[in-house]
Amino acid sequence: MVVRYEARDRIARITLDRPERGNAITAEMIGELAACVERADLDPEVHVLLLAGSGPGFCGGYDLVESAEGMGRAAEQAGDGGQGSVAPPAGSPIDPAVIAANHDPGRAWDPMVDYAMMGRNVRGFMSLFHCGKPVVCRVHGFCVAGGTDMALCSDLLVIASDAKIGYPPARVWGSPTTALWALRVGDQRAKRLLFTGDSLSGAEAAEWGLAIEAPEPEQLVERTEVLLERIARVPVNQLMMMKLLVNQSVYAQGLHAAGARHRLRRHHPPHARGIRLPAAGGRSGLPRGGARARRALRRSRPLELQGLSSAPGGGVQGSPRCCVGG
Repeated sequence: MVVRYEARDRIARITLDRPERGNAITAEMIGELAACVERADLDPEVHVLLLAGSGPGFCGGYDLVESAEGMGRAAEQAGDGGQGSVAPPAGSPIDPAVIAANHDPGRAWDPMVDYAMMGRNVRGFMSLFHCGKPVVCRVHGFCVAGGTDMALCSDLLVIASDAKIGYPPARVWGSPTTALWALRVGDQRAKRLLFTGDSLSGAEAAEWGLAIEAPEPEQLVERTEVLLERIARVPVNQLMMMKLLVNQSVYAQGLHAAGARHRLRRHHPPHARGIRLPAAGGRSGLPRGGARARRALRRSRPLELQGLSSAPGGGVQGSPRCCVGG
């Protein structure tokens, strides 16, 4: 399990639990997240959900290393007849072999394969938005790239004043899949962030209205707990009605239509940028083997995708440089 769940005192606590990888996103994590949200939504004793991350930061985006290694394994299995392969169904959009083939620079890019795969990821993230009960997201350390999809799908953000939140892959690797930045900060400020790939500090996020509070790091948990306890006192049916009331205005603004368009163009084919990912049989793309795949992916990714700055080790202080991704 990579997502922990605990419910007590009317609060369901959902914690991303891959600290050694910066809580980087995998298919397993998205599935477990959605299951935990559904569990809390159906529990009559739960009034409010808390989403948080363990370790040095909230989430460093997609785990690009695991993705590359998974594609590499799929390519090797395809080369030896697929021995040892398990679900997902062969030929489906979430089959690593299909994803690998779609990233083969010698083949045509099929955006609908990518759309079908990413659409499932977005449904997992949007389970937070669609949950009938309020979701509070507590951010510390870093929340970048795909990690912002989970944060922005939450109803309220409490961000440590020194934390960093943003979408660095906007510089080279497509657009945020949940398409919520304009909704959360307005079109001008969304463009300011996405045209540059810059990130905000927690203090800046509060000034921009993205976070409702940006306490000092040592007060982050305490201030979040105060908010949770206040929300938990309200009858659950009132909370549900208030969330539905506000979300209706968001739906009226065309959130779902915008999200569908963004997922169609969420990232450019890597081979258009000279990045070679594995193809069937390992004859092109990344070298066979997890270690070599990891090294090749690290070399191919520009500094922007390794983190938020040129600090030693790449990116956010304390964040695993291998995990930050779109």
